[in-house]
Amino acid sequence: MGTEGERAPSPTTPPAWPAPSSLLLLLLLLLPPPPLPPSPPSQVSGWQTLKRNAVLRGCYLPCKRKQSIQTPKMLTRKIKLWDINAHITCRLCNGYLIDATTVTECLHTFCRSCLVKYLEENNTCPTCRIVIHQSHPLQYIGHDRTMQDIVYKLVPGLQEAEMRKQRDFYHKLGMEVPGDIKGETCSAKQHLDSHRNGETKADESTNKETSEEKQEEDNDYHRSDEQVSICLECNSSKLRGLKRKWIRCSAQATVLHLKKFIAKKLNLSSFNELDILCNEEILGKDHTLKFVVVTRWRFKKAPLLLHYRPKMDLL
Repeated sequence: MGTEGERAPSPTTPPAWPAPSSLLLLLLLLLPPPPLPPSPPSQVSGWQTLKRNAVLRGCYLPCKRKQSIQTPKMLTRKIKLWDINAHITCRLCNGYLIDATTVTECLHTFCRSCLVKYLEENNTCPTCRIVIHQSHPLQYIGHDRTMQDIVYKLVPGLQEAEMRKQRDFYHKLGMEVPGDIKGETCSAKQHLDSHRNGETKADESTNKETSEEKQEEDNDYHRSDEQVSICLECNSSKLRGLKRKWIRCSAQATVLHLKKFIAKKLNLSSFNELDILCNEEILGKDHTLKFVVVTRWRFKKAPLLLHYRPKMDLL
């Protein structure tokens, strides 16, 4: 029995249930999410290692998300010249290295003229104060051509200015300019002109190379260098003298070249069996003839007098 206006529910009418889609949504919200399948650690670590190596090497690798790995800025940053001035300057004159010379004991580098002048009264390195040699420190220094080339490439205009100063110095004294200074001056001018005018055409470069090869074939090697006249005298009765003891060769030749020349002429088994002396002092094998003339034959007339003898083991 109900009041008027209300309708009693029919026993055959089913109760109202939520829709299937809403029921599924409730189940999904109440249940915990299923665990994700673990990824193999070897693949993840390998990929991360590959990406890290690519970043360190500045390479680009395809990423899983199509993202490129960019090169770090620290690998492409520019270094200013004044940041490396301490490594390409001479500590004695505080200028850029000219005719760089390295001490063989500690590998410190200085200008040749500065170091030779310093070692006339000292026998220690100007930087670390290590003893180079007790009596003959000049025999334990050598020309560092690689370091000098680096300085000339880093400092713009330095090589051209130095060659011009040397050329003016010889003109002021009324002396002939050595051949090596002429050659270096011409090469420096060509190098600067090529940078100012840009790259030349391929045909012009090939023609230039062929002409230079022809000139090298026609001319003898090192004939354009500064020449040194030498007199080789035998200083021992165990060896015979040379038939032609007067030699004129490049100033860039070393004492080692002379040892090989003498050993070949005397049919010796090894050039290491010889000692070459100047003013009764044994010369180092890496000393150039120009260095020997400047340090041991200064203010003396040509030719440079050298003596050779069998090597003596000094205790």
